[in-house]
Amino acid sequence: MARRPRTPLAAALLGPLVLAALSGCTGTAAAPALPPAPRIATAPAPAPSAGAASAAPAAALPASEPVRVRIPAAGVDTGPLLKLGLAADGTVEVPSVADGDRIGWYTGGVTPGETGPAVLIGHYDTARGPAVLRDVAKIHAGDEITVSRADGGAAVFRVRALEQVDKRQFPTARVYGNTAHPELRLITCGGEITDGHRPDNIIVYADLVG
Repeated sequence: MARRPRTPLAAALLGPLVLAALSGCTGTAAAPALPPAPRIATAPAPAPSAGAASAAPAAALPASEPVRVRIPAAGVDTGPLLKLGLAADGTVEVPSVADGDRIGWYTGGVTPGETGPAVLIGHYDTARGPAVLRDVAKIHAGDEITVSRADGGAAVFRVRALEQVDKRQFPTARVYGNTAHPELRLITCGGEITDGHRPDNIIVYADLVG
C-alpha cells in the first residue's frame, strides 16, 4: 500500500478499508447518544468571497509527523499521537480501548500541513466509557484544530464542516481523495448504540490556515 493515496484510483482502493476504519468503536449501553451532527452535501471548501484575503489557503508545509493535537472547542489536548497503519486483515487500525484517551494519525496519508488530506482518528467512547472525542458535537465550523509537529512547528486548521454518515455509506473519495491544498480529517464514531456498536462516523473537515 502506498504511503500517500494521492490519486483517485488509490483513494478508491481504500474504500473497504475506510468502511472498517472505526468498526472497533464500541460503546456502552449507559453511554450518552451523540447528538446528530450537521450534514453536508459536499466536502470542498466554498470559494472565498471577494476581498476575503484571510480565507485564502495557507501555503503547504514540508512533511513532519504530528505529535500533539489541541481542539479547544472539544476540550482536547492530547499527545503523543499514535501511529495507525493497516491491521493484519487489511483494515485501517484504530486506537485500542486502552488508548481511548489518545488520537491516532493514519500514516498511509500525508502529515498534517502537507498538501492533501491528513487523517486523524479517535474514539467517541469505548466499553470503558467516554473517550477523547466525547465532545465532538461541540465542534463547529470556524473552530480551530492545532497539530504540533515533530519539526517544532504547528499546523493550524479551521473547521469547515462536520458530517455524520452511516459507516456503510462512508464517503471514501471525499475523505481520502486528492485535495489541492492542505486539509485535515478528524474521524470518530456516532449514532445510537446498536448491538454494542455505534453505526455512524462523524467526520470533521478542516483547512490549513496557518
